[in-house]
Amino acid sequence: MDLGISGRVAVITGGDSGMGYASAEYLLREGVKVVLSDLKEKELGEAAARLAALGPVKSCQADLASEAGARKLRDFADQAFGERPTILVNAAGITGATGDFLEIDDEAWLSTIQADLMAAVRVARAFIPGMREARWGRIVFFTSEDAVQPYVEELPYCAAKAGLMNLTKGLSKAYGPDGVLVNSVAPAFVATPMTDAMMEKRAGELGVSFDEAVESFLEEKRPGIVVKRRGRVEEVASAVAFLCSEQASFITGENLRVDGGAVLTMAS
Repeated sequence: MDLGISGRVAVITGGDSGMGYASAEYLLREGVKVVLSDLKEKELGEAAARLAALGPVKSCQADLASEAGARKLRDFADQAFGERPTILVNAAGITGATGDFLEIDDEAWLSTIQADLMAAVRVARAFIPGMREARWGRIVFFTSEDAVQPYVEELPYCAAKAGLMNLTKGLSKAYGPDGVLVNSVAPAFVATPMTDAMMEKRAGELGVSFDEAVESFLEEKRPGIVVKRRGRVEEVASAVAFLCSEQASFITGENLRVDGGAVLTMAS
C-alpha cells in the first residue's frame, strides 16, 4: 500500500527507542524525512545513526518540559530539510508517579502531567501553524489503554493520558478545517524499555524469571489482553504510519487501540 507521504518531513518525539523509534523506521521506509528528538543526547545520536541506513534523518535533543524546548525543536525541524514539517508523532512519555493515591504528592503529579500531557500541548502548539499554512498535516499522539481503563496504582499517568485523549479530539475539531488531522494510538503493554524495566522490577520482587513475571502480570493485571502476550513495537508503528498517511485522510479525532483487547468496554 502506497501511503502517499514520500518526501514529507516528520518530527518524532521520544524517538530514541521503543515505539517512537519503530515509528521512525516505518516512516523512513515510506520515504519520509525524519527529525528525531529525545532527552538523552548520546542515545538519540546513536538511534539517528542506526536509522540513517533507511533514509534522511536528523536529531535534536530537546527537553519538552519547557516552552523553550518545544521552540528549540520547532526551529531545528523547520531548517533541518529546508521545509517545515507536516507530520508530528508525539511518542515521548513516562510512567511517572505510581503507588497509593494518598501517598503521591503534588510535585509527583505535576511532573507526570508535564511529561505526558503538557509536552504534547507544547509540541502541537509549535508545529500546528506550519501545518495550517501548508493546508496539510498529521498529528499522532500516544495515549494508552489507561486513558479509558484506569489502574489505581498509576493514576497520574491515567489522568494525563485521558487528558491527552481529550486534547486529540479537541484539536481535531479546531484544525480539521485547515487540513490538519489529529489522532492518537492507544497501546497496551508493549515490549519497550519502559515495560522491560517494569517486568525486571516485578521479577525481582517475586523472585521469578523475567518471562514468568510477564506471564503473571498478564494473568493478574491485564486479563483483557486476550492474545496473552506483550505487543510488539512494529505493531504500534504500523498503525502510526497509517494514521500519518493519505490513506487515513477521512480519519480524525480517533483513538486507535493497539492493545490486544486490553480494554474491557466499548468506550473509546
